[in-house]
Amino acid sequence: MKILLVDDDADLLAVTGFALQQAGFLVVKAADGVAALEAFEREQPHLAILDINMPRMNGFELAQKLRERSRVPVLMLTARSEEADVVRALALGADDYLSKPFSPKILIARVKALLRRAGAEASDAVEVGSLSIDVPGLMLVGLPRGPVRLTPLEARFLQLLFAHAGRTVSTDRLLIHVWGNRAGGNRQLLKQLVHRLRQKVEDDPAEPKLVRNVPNAGYLLDPAAAPAKSSDTPA
Repeated sequence: MKILLVDDDADLLAVTGFALQQAGFLVVKAADGVAALEAFEREQPHLAILDINMPRMNGFELAQKLRERSRVPVLMLTARSEEADVVRALALGADDYLSKPFSPKILIARVKALLRRAGAEASDAVEVGSLSIDVPGLMLVGLPRGPVRLTPLEARFLQLLFAHAGRTVSTDRLLIHVWGNRAGGNRQLLKQLVHRLRQKVEDDPAEPKLVRNVPNAGYLLDPAAAPAKSSDTPA
């Protein structure tokens, strides 16, 4: 599989690229965001690894542009582990993050896990009423307003709620499903994701009916609030 590796640190680019090649990946390298975007369009990689602090276009901007074009997994590298950087990266559509310095073995493990998850999601589509979530396509269809584009994190969140429609899914389970162990029990991440998602899917985000909070428990998808299929509506 092909990996796009982007970092302005030539030494890290060489060492990390070598580790990925030794693990059997074909590596496409770029030293800045603009060159990376060109390489992405040209090479169509299966996964992208992006540094945050880069010239011409930083990793945040690049992640956003990649997510607008594709659903390939994105792993962010940062020299900082500040919560604000992590939250921003994930909000822009990154699938995982890794703080420098890191072990090449850990990087390879994260890459393989992201690729496995992307493959497992490739056939996932769930329906509730007229609503259908296309996880790999990052799309929710069936709302009266038309199709809604989702981030990868929003799609995974809805995937679990759809699979348990009408039942409460615990906060801890949602955190693990959406972010894996890297969430570290940070419930603020989940609250921010739900807030953004409600802006997209609820008629009145201040009075949500579809994605409901269950106090001190978690969230549920209310099937009664989902539009009915046309065939379910009496003539």
